Amino acid sequence: MNIRKISVFAHELKVVNGPYVFSGGTLGALTTYLVKVEADNGLIGWGETCPLGPTYQPAHALGAEAGLREMAPKLLGTAALPRPAMALMDQSLDGHNYVKAAIDIALYDLLGKTTGQSVSTLLGGAIRPRIPSYYAISLMDPDPTAEIVREKQREGYIALQIKIGSGDVVKDAEVLRAAWDARAPGMALAADANRAMTTAETIQLSQLIRDLPIALEQPVRTMEEVVSLKGRLNHALYLDETTVDVATVLSAFGRDYCDGLGMKITRIGGLGNMAIVRDMAEARRAMISVDDSWGGNIIAAACVHMGATVRPNLFRGTWLAAPYIDHHYDPSGGIEIRNGWIDVPEGPGLGVTPDETLFGAPVLEV
Repeated sequence: MNIRKISVFAHELKVVNGPYVFSGGTLGALTTYLVKVEADNGLIGWGETCPLGPTYQPAHALGAEAGLREMAPKLLGTAALPRPAMALMDQSLDGHNYVKAAIDIALYDLLGKTTGQSVSTLLGGAIRPRIPSYYAISLMDPDPTAEIVREKQREGYIALQIKIGSGDVVKDAEVLRAAWDARAPGMALAADANRAMTTAETIQLSQLIRDLPIALEQPVRTMEEVVSLKGRLNHALYLDETTVDVATVLSAFGRDYCDGLGMKITRIGGLGNMAIVRDMAEARRAMISVDDSWGGNIIAAACVHMGATVRPNLFRGTWLAAPYIDHHYDPSGGIEIRNGWIDVPEGPGLGVTPDETLFGAPVLEV
């Protein structure tokens, strides 16, 4: 089975119930790229990548398109399998994991359809038929934060992420305390600064909320700053944006720099690399979430299939952009969060069949 054709579509996802506000900016719409890979056996696989604007990470929409233009022609006629394709992509373009991930996801979808297996089966097998989601609460004042905590708790969520990094550490502490006081027993909270804090601010915040068992997620920008925090915090430390490749995750676990991970499938390079990270987290007995920065049903399905293979006692949940998106790619029903949980899609591959007419003409076809 070889790759016969690759088509790339650009599609705008408007933010509903927004804008989406975090320390990296305010977003009202994002461009996602859909990759359609056709094999010479007549089957099709779909992938997707959707950078969260140009300032969240070293990734942006136009970069995704440029990277796909660079790599797609080199894949024609080669084996339509994830690992050989990743080796070839690594030879063709250094870095740019978020671009390679779209093709990797499409090839897993294609392989699943070819073999009649779900992507979660290809990744080792789903441990359960549905997984918990968590909801991310944007930067805001304490009272509205507390109200959303109560609202999401009523909806069935068992974990929440509170955005911090406002520039005022005392206010951040007040927001977290309000969230904690509003929660019911059993709901897990994580405070995510998206790299907006200094080491001094992180230590100060940890002191201000030292009585609250809230995990701190990626408070600082660099791994050097992460290393400097070791032994100076009262809280568990999770890494997110600094986990740019598998080698970085291996180093972080090997040197005991973190207690858990907030992983993005496209940032790490796709489902194959994410499976390696999943297994490292399991070996380390570290908590892990399986998310992406944004995107529609294709990315969502990839996250849910992977999340279903994570051991429940180590799984922090999966965040999806679904509550901020007003339409599904799949007319028969896309990936949805119901009562704080997400069903694993059924059928071969990703279990999602997008309506290609939604995307217009391809921006690239080789």
